[in-house]
Amino acid sequence: MQVGTAQIREHLQRGLKSLYTVHGDESLLVQEVGDAIRQAAREQGYTERTVHTAAGAHFDWSAVLASGGSLSLFADKQLIEVRVPSGKPGKDGSQILQQLAQAAQGNDSTLTLVLLPRLDSATLKGAWFGALDSFGVTIKVDPVERQALPQWIAQRLQQQGQRVAAGEEGQRTLQFFADRVEGNLLAAHQEIQKLGLLFPAGELSFEQVENAVFNVARYTPFKLAEAVLGGQVARVQRMLDGLQAEGEAAVLVHWALSEDIRTLHRIRISMDAGRPLPMALRENRVWGLKEKLMERALPLLTASTLVRWLDDAHTVDGIVKGLKAPSWPADPWQALQQLAMKVARELTPLRR
Repeated sequence: MQVGTAQIREHLQRGLKSLYTVHGDESLLVQEVGDAIRQAAREQGYTERTVHTAAGAHFDWSAVLASGGSLSLFADKQLIEVRVPSGKPGKDGSQILQQLAQAAQGNDSTLTLVLLPRLDSATLKGAWFGALDSFGVTIKVDPVERQALPQWIAQRLQQQGQRVAAGEEGQRTLQFFADRVEGNLLAAHQEIQKLGLLFPAGELSFEQVENAVFNVARYTPFKLAEAVLGGQVARVQRMLDGLQAEGEAAVLVHWALSEDIRTLHRIRISMDAGRPLPMALRENRVWGLKEKLMERALPLLTASTLVRWLDDAHTVDGIVKGLKAPSWPADPWQALQQLAMKVARELTPLRR
């Protein structure tokens, strides 16, 4: 049984189940979902809590199974928390998790909470995860993407009695806030709490937010590549500056950009050979936000344009590795900027 993060509190108010599995990489949201389950468990009399962290190949999974069958003299109900940071429980762990899932049926004295990172499609189809999903409640914690971040910030501000101005001024404030905290949701949460401490309930001005919110944004080469595909020129420049300042390896940034260009080229060739776009995307293992971005771009991109981008990416590959090329900057980051901006600017008209 699957429950969305937005529905978890309503679900818990209707009554606790005996098994919950939470999986996702957004640590703040995973923590909040876990806290909601723990609080509901305490209110229902689960006063004893045992935490097992399955880190390393030598973890003793039998201890997890044993704790499920024992209660202290001072507790009628217990919460068993199993954390698997790698998302790979191994053979022994897989068997134990399946046993725990089956044992959860009709067990009112033990509540089991399993915490996992983001899982790939193969793991989601595994027997142990299938057992957790079949016998309990699973909550997938999705990241807050950049386009949804302003609304997420507005909702969090509303929860503490604050809001931004209506209309364009408020949108400007939220976009500014989002630019400052992008890629760092925990810091975004802290900045929102700081506003609650600095200012009373009510409307926040742009100046108040501008003066109070620190620049705590964190970028990755892969998010940069998504911004390039989206034709977001200003965001691309901001992310390039941030990645360079953080000491990111230029070769990794180049790989992320050039891999998307190669993928676009492969899909374009498949489409020109008669393959439907959805099939070509699946064959090239493109999904999620990147799938939406490529779906928008590919029908308007020719093979000759993509070959030109590939040639540019090859040139920048040499510059990143210390070579020089005519009409290109010798500095790797300047060359990366020229490549990224060239692609982003050509894709910008597609946003309209």
